[in-house]
Amino acid sequence: MEIITKDIHLNTQGFSDIHNLTQNVQSMVGDSGIRDGFCHVFAVGSTASISTMEFEPALVKDIKEKLEDFASEKMRSHHSETWGDDNGFSHIRATFMGPGITVPVRDGSCILGTWQQIVVLDHDNRPRKRHVVVQVIGKM
Repeated sequence: MEIITKDIHLNTQGFSDIHNLTQNVQSMVGDSGIRDGFCHVFAVGSTASISTMEFEPALVKDIKEKLEDFASEKMRSHHSETWGDDNGFSHIRATFMGPGITVPVRDGSCILGTWQQIVVLDHDNRPRKRHVVVQVIGKM
């Protein structure tokens, strides 16, 4: 069993800015030499999340609108009142979505549906430089 760890660094705009990581992750899996196993993708930080979705403009807009309905950037939060950073909503969004996903790997590639992409969502209330860790675990 082998474990290969790689990093992705990207600039984001906050407010549930969504970036497609699929090509990066698939390349990392292919370059790892691991043929069968799994790939874990993890967003470092408490205001970002990782998920899969059909990454197309209309659905990106829908997701952002529903996240605003769920935990509005204007909502009152004890976190924001305590720390004065007005980003309690971003912690709530990230907590409910989760920081990472695990994707099966077969024949040196992530198993994803035709329209399924791996994405990072930056929920914070300001632009950030995000760090995503990709671990590929399995047999060569």
